[in-house]
Amino acid sequence: MSVEVVYETHSTSEDNEAGIATGALPGRLSAAGREQARELGERRRDNGISVVFTSDLGRAVETAEIAFAGSSLLIVQDARLRECDYGELNGTREPVHDRAKRIDVPYPGGESWRLAVERVTGFLEELRSERDGERVLVIDHIATHLALEVVVNGRELEDLIGEPFTWQPGWEYVL
Repeated sequence: MSVEVVYETHSTSEDNEAGIATGALPGRLSAAGREQARELGERRRDNGISVVFTSDLGRAVETAEIAFAGSSLLIVQDARLRECDYGELNGTREPVHDRAKRIDVPYPGGESWRLAVERVTGFLEELRSERDGERVLVIDHIATHLALEVVVNGRELEDLIGEPFTWQPGWEYVL
């Protein structure tokens, strides 16, 4: 059993541009983000994708809807794919990106990175059993990228969490 997973980040949000940690809040794409979403659609529209998965957060959903407007591809929202919940720090300019301090210690009123990765891992396990032989696209957040690296590549969260995130036009994994 195997599933090809293409992972793409959601496009740039207004909060990204303003230096705000959106976390578990919806967020909206900026003008640049809407253009990035169109480019994502051009890149992936004829890429053998059978279904698109996103979190239910606005910035991920909006990315998928713009990218695949007019396409017959099914877009499925799943709350397990949400970004790490920064709790009281969602929507603030507070320094939430020192992730190493929050591997196992939840953000105030939120969750830890390990809990976020475990949540996404449940989605990935279900994907493996229900989408055998398919190539799927997941448009999502950092928590999903971390979970894919842990599950597929056997990386340790403690090693990943301190690495800077560098955007690229998608990553490919096999579950």
